[in-house]
Amino acid sequence: MSAPVILTLIITVLVAVLIITDRFRPDFLALAVLVAIGLAGLVNPAELFSGFSSSPVITLIGISIISEGLHQTGFPNRISRLLTRLGGNSEKMLVLWVIIISAGLSLFMNNIAAVGILLPAVMTLSRSTHIAPGRLLMPLSYGTLLGGMATLLTTSNIIASGALREAGYEGFSLLDFLPIGIPVILVGTLYLVTIGRKTLPAPPADDAAAGTLSLELSQVYHLSECLAEIEVLPHSPFAEKTLHDSSWNKQLDMNVLGIVRTRSTILAPKANETVKSGDRLIVQGYPPAEVLEISGLRRVAPQMADITDDTISLAEVVITPRSSLIGKTLQELEFRTNYSLSVIAIWRSGKPVTTDVAQLRLQFGDALLVHGAANRIRALRSNPDLLLLKDDPDAAERPAKTAFAVVITLFTLILTSLNIIPVALAVMAGAVLMFATGCIKPGEAYRSMEWKAIFLIAGMWPLSIAIRTSGLAELIVNSIGLQAGVTHPLLAAGILIFLALIFTQFMSGQVSALVLSPIALAAAAQTGADVQGLVMAVALGCSLGFLTPFGHPVNLMIMGPGGYRFKDFVRVGGPLTIVLIAVILVGLALFWNLG
Repeated sequence: MSAPVILTLIITVLVAVLIITDRFRPDFLALAVLVAIGLAGLVNPAELFSGFSSSPVITLIGISIISEGLHQTGFPNRISRLLTRLGGNSEKMLVLWVIIISAGLSLFMNNIAAVGILLPAVMTLSRSTHIAPGRLLMPLSYGTLLGGMATLLTTSNIIASGALREAGYEGFSLLDFLPIGIPVILVGTLYLVTIGRKTLPAPPADDAAAGTLSLELSQVYHLSECLAEIEVLPHSPFAEKTLHDSSWNKQLDMNVLGIVRTRSTILAPKANETVKSGDRLIVQGYPPAEVLEISGLRRVAPQMADITDDTISLAEVVITPRSSLIGKTLQELEFRTNYSLSVIAIWRSGKPVTTDVAQLRLQFGDALLVHGAANRIRALRSNPDLLLLKDDPDAAERPAKTAFAVVITLFTLILTSLNIIPVALAVMAGAVLMFATGCIKPGEAYRSMEWKAIFLIAGMWPLSIAIRTSGLAELIVNSIGLQAGVTHPLLAAGILIFLALIFTQFMSGQVSALVLSPIALAAAAQTGADVQGLVMAVALGCSLGFLTPFGHPVNLMIMGPGGYRFKDFVRVGGPLTIVLIAVILVGLALFWNLG
């Protein structure tokens, strides 16, 4: 073996061992690999940093921006509500719809983002239907993995396509994965709804993991004890007046958190909102019955609507040491007017204070439970007087922009599917439109970016080049016995899928795709098989993350809330993996000339 082959092999084995043993962060290792390859002279300087400008990295950046734009405008929350309506109380139907919606969302969204958005909805669904989270969360995770196999926009698929272009071949288009991906989704869904559903565990969920932020804060602050509903009677002096003109807080020491009418509920109403006769008001704090009677108000049996929705949420903020708010009351500060937020309760001395909140003088360390629009809550991040501890990450800031976000996403998908312009350019154009239309702000995009994945890909990119150019790929191909006229192309594809499956369980699918794509290119050259078909085998094999919780980050995301153990993934994911490998091989034989 030549010196370049030996050096590349040593670096490859060393980085695989370090990733498997989890001694260092993968993104740090990727940068270390880049430096080592550069110092060893295995890749020329022009190619050493080419990963940062590669098509996979640019595409991933664009996808992250588009996904966050959809998130900020509340589109995924609408999907969550749809899921709740469609599922009913049938576990079988709920499993089916969880898979369908998660697979559909992952067709045009990062798998991790899709699970992050749908996880709270599925947990809410679990509580409302009294079905154990363990019966629903694994279908959620597996559904996103199935959907990701039908689109170019999955990270491992993007990397495989980039490797083809780097080697001088035509990359994959958006629709190239559909002929195999659609059967994969159908077969995987059928398995999970029937045989797989019978093997799903039903462990109790961890309480802390299972609760949403709103539920958690509601329980901690005992909101059920400090909220009430009152009805505005026809003769009330408060009827037909705006909240500002009536001064509810000053006159009655009440915060109006919501207005319930016949056909609508207005949460966190603005100061210019008019209160009408017959309205039911969700309030925090209320005066004695005689004061209510004089004011033309009547306490009614609570039919308490949820005080949070897509755009209105609860959050917890703490008074900072040098805050100008210390020693003042909320009423003196005109907190609701100045911040457009209501303070429902104050946490002090280890317990919640829910009465006379507006008259309480604030102290350093007080935690305020605030209620209002998500954009007003997030604006507190830049306020020196208050430290934002917890807010709802799923609350939408710009629901009015939902139509823009959806149209831009569809426009991007059409551009990529028609192959009019390069995929990276099409996705980045969609990201620019998200900024231009106000669906997302640059700061939000930077915070949501998958920087770990970006540095991982960019850092490992020169290793992929070194494996291909040093001769290591050809050596590996020869070592596993792939020969022209001897090895059937479908057997070569099966071997590559198996290698990708094993690598993915111990290393991320991104790393597996970077390492195995050049080996697939060498195998195609050695056996004469269709090069795109063998690279497709690697890409799809890297998405077979069903076997262990380490196969994909989405499995780790649902492991705690679902109460899963390692063997649960093996029991449910093992048969599914075998079935899908068979489907992939049939698809490769039919659509990629490997038969």
